[in-house]
Amino acid sequence: MITAAQLRAARALLGIDQKVLAERSGLSVPTVQRMESREGVIRGNVDSLMKLVGALDAAGIELIGEGTISQGGGRGVRLRAPVVKEPDSGNSGAVEG
Repeated sequence: MITAAQLRAARALLGIDQKVLAERSGLSVPTVQRMESREGVIRGNVDSLMKLVGALDAAGIELIGEGTISQGGGRGVRLRAPVVKEPDSGNSGAVEG
């Protein structure tokens, strides 16, 4: 599975535009645009997704699923889950005296 955000990030890491990715994957530019415009996991034709993932893999992109460890070397990015902060109770713990 690949998300639209992963697809946009992968393309940015490779420094390629949608046209180049379309050419490398054998897809049309509108198909790549449609995939990138979605939120969350990209859904669609399995053959198209396999072509897309294959082209990214051939270019050196490692897709990292949620909660999995990357075994590969090299540079990359990963979106961390947001840290939920505890509400401030107004008590800093300082003692007046």
